[in-house]
Amino acid sequence: MPVLAINGGEKHVPDGALKPWPPITEDDERLVLESLRSDRHAWGPNCDALQKEFAAWNGNKFCWTTNSGTSALHMTVAATGAAAGDEIITPAYSWTSSVSCILHHGCVPVFVDNDFATANLDPAKLEAAISERTRAILVVHLHGLPCRMDAILEVARRHDLVVIEDCCQAHGALYRGKKVGTIGHCAAFSLNQNKMLTGGEGGLFVTDNEEMSKRAQALVLFGDFREPVPQPAYHAYGLAYMYRNSELPAAFARAQLKRLDSFIADARTLSETVTAQLRGTPGLILPVEDDECRSNWYNYLVRLDAAACGYQGPVEELREAVVKACQAEGAPVGVWQRRILPEMGVIRARNAFGNGYPWSAGRAGVDYHPSQFPEALRHVNSYFVLGCLRTPNTPATARLIAQAIRKVMENLRELDVDAVARTADRSLYERGWRQQR
Repeated sequence: MPVLAINGGEKHVPDGALKPWPPITEDDERLVLESLRSDRHAWGPNCDALQKEFAAWNGNKFCWTTNSGTSALHMTVAATGAAAGDEIITPAYSWTSSVSCILHHGCVPVFVDNDFATANLDPAKLEAAISERTRAILVVHLHGLPCRMDAILEVARRHDLVVIEDCCQAHGALYRGKKVGTIGHCAAFSLNQNKMLTGGEGGLFVTDNEEMSKRAQALVLFGDFREPVPQPAYHAYGLAYMYRNSELPAAFARAQLKRLDSFIADARTLSETVTAQLRGTPGLILPVEDDECRSNWYNYLVRLDAAACGYQGPVEELREAVVKACQAEGAPVGVWQRRILPEMGVIRARNAFGNGYPWSAGRAGVDYHPSQFPEALRHVNSYFVLGCLRTPNTPATARLIAQAIRKVMENLRELDVDAVARTADRSLYERGWRQQR
């Protein structure tokens, strides 16, 4: 039986086997250098071209490029016409930007539990979260897997709500053959370095609705980035920000966009390779996908079944031990987010801007106790994700990664889970708050 690397054995994935993302080509260098050598380094022709090219690639009428995916998400909330104190529904588990964009616009977040099988918002629990102040539903296509959009849109139609798609991880993912970002009323994408389409940093707002596009556009440049008017004065009404993109990241993103379809195809091949290697491994819950919801495989999501592993303690302690053991084997695994959104300090305090705002302008009594979101908690305690399942890595690399994980899972008895738990960085206050009632 092989000795685990964490216990002094040889690591399974050799040094240098994993290649970094994103791959850089001569075309990337050419477009970026042309931009660098030009006299336009703020907004310019690459920004304009990126908007047109991404809108054509994704199938949207309107597109604005921004300085981050978080900025684009704020633009989606503004595009709904939401006002201070209005409520926006979003899943209990996601990245913090999925809720901070709601707070930035003075709106009150309301959370819906996640569906454990997909890790996305559970449509069956959506209607119970709607109140007379609900303005929109912000769904997140988490880890690149589309939400069950038909069920969500049906609820939205019954209650006359806007549907926002957070596509920051999901470029090119398909729901019933349609690209995400074309299904709801408006959407946001990220161009962060980790994303399937990167400019290093940046974002994209998209919609087919002209009025929503104009509302979003107003946030891009101090509120005065609008159609020209005869009078030489500022005509903005309401707060605005400096969210525009700049030429260098836009040039980089344009070059990467040319290869995005091949990136997604390669990620699928590598993910399918890992699934073939890990299928049937006791204790592992592998990611789901079907013909209706087609992932772009931004992240390969794995959850642990503690009972199937023969472990009787808290699953999060087993998870931390498994992650450390896999990392010692050279496998690029990690935990992306260890908290659900209702556990954020700003949410617990109900005070984002002082004087209890925006809750003081809306429904202050909304229940944020983590016990309201059992499936999100189950997910956040048991999952980890795999990296490097993209170009320029190959199926051979994917097999090495999967074999490293399988090595750990087949030798769990050799892990000192308690020792890892004793050294883990966790907040005792938060653990206690989860358990109290």
